[in-house]
Amino acid sequence: MENEIITTVAASSGAGMMAWGFVGASMGAAIAAVAAATGIGKISAAACESIARQPEAAGDIKGNTILTAAFIEGVCLFACVIALLVNGNVLTAIESIQ
Repeated sequence: MENEIITTVAASSGAGMMAWGFVGASMGAAIAAVAAATGIGKISAAACESIARQPEAAGDIKGNTILTAAFIEGVCLFACVIALLVNGNVLTAIESIQ
């Protein structure tokens, strides 16, 4: 059913409009990567400041920092996989038109 909907949309809008799907998927992956890098940078900066203020809590701070960074990377990876899936659906739709 999903492929039928994609084919119908592709046939009605043409391959030129469907090509914007590639642009959207690429921009989505890029925004996710930049947001993840920014978030991890801010977390690392806050962790360094916290360790400088309270060196005896360095172990707990490092553990929480690594865990939080891993969660952010997981979300970024999920967003990039979704972008690749969208890319594949757009390619399937364009091929079905031709």
